[in-house]
Amino acid sequence: MKRIVIHLLLTIFVTVVFQSCNDVPVLRQNITGRANELVIVISDESWEGKPGELLRDILAQPHVALPQSEPIFDLINVPRVGFKKIFRSTRNIIQTSISSNVETPGVIFKDDVWAYPQATVEINAKNAAQFEELFNENSGKIMSYFLTAEKKRLTMNYQKYAEKLVLNSLNENLGVTMTVPPGFAIARQKKDFIWVRYETPEISQGIVVYTFPYISDSTFTENYLVAKNDSVLEINVPGSTAGSYMAVEKQIDQVLKPFEHNKNYTVEMRGLWRLENDFMGGPYISLAELDASNQRVVVAFGYVFAPSKDKRNLLQQVEAMVYSLKMNKQAENDKISSQIKMGN
Repeated sequence: MKRIVIHLLLTIFVTVVFQSCNDVPVLRQNITGRANELVIVISDESWEGKPGELLRDILAQPHVALPQSEPIFDLINVPRVGFKKIFRSTRNIIQTSISSNVETPGVIFKDDVWAYPQATVEINAKNAAQFEELFNENSGKIMSYFLTAEKKRLTMNYQKYAEKLVLNSLNENLGVTMTVPPGFAIARQKKDFIWVRYETPEISQGIVVYTFPYISDSTFTENYLVAKNDSVLEINVPGSTAGSYMAVEKQIDQVLKPFEHNKNYTVEMRGLWRLENDFMGGPYISLAELDASNQRVVVAFGYVFAPSKDKRNLLQQVEAMVYSLKMNKQAENDKISSQIKMGN
């Protein structure tokens, strides 16, 4: 009987440990490194040659719609012999193997190999020409993989320590949820509108969420969305000087991307904002998302003001908040979308 009890206890212990590893890999160390750092394990010869040039051109290309040039990723090249424990916990890693000894060329994506939550990619090729072919075929997927990993890390942290006052206000007054971290305060609120922001002496991050009736597909064009943002911002987001207000900067083109967010038709728009009648400005990202069950469009407009500072990571933080937007009646939206697809 005693042996049976001990066996059962051991079984339960092993099961709990393995379940914990499947849910949250608690036995792995936490990731290290700064946001958007990417370690590339590669020989000096390949880094100085065509493979390294290709990696730099794609992964360190300028981030879109920022007021000054900043790379998408900060690359750190490490030779294979130098890829030791200190680097293996880095948040983002690409391992390359370019050799005639490679048996199975290809690109492999692996999560949480040495740390959590970690994103790693292996690129195995027999020669530089094959590496170039493989990378070109998969560059979009690789880029998306690492960017999504960065966004998920931020979202996980925000969900743990969400600002409840903002969360409750969005839920009760606009019928949506969005996760923002502590420190964000409600600057202005009224029917179908809320403006929340985080202010320090050096930076300002803010999100404006508003809704309006959905009338036609022209809603999701650049001209319509820019005009709608301007009309809402002018009335509700004043600057610090008399007569100043926030507006979309028209001197550069906006960058639009239509896609599905939480299965709802959505247009992401990026660009710069400025204060009319003042000299402030910075980058923004917005989502205009169709809420079909309520016949409305929900817009989340996130912005950053950080003079004399890099803005990529600050904007990415706002982006993660904006992308956490969810409709309270999403189940009804899903039903409508299903019916439309069946009709097609």
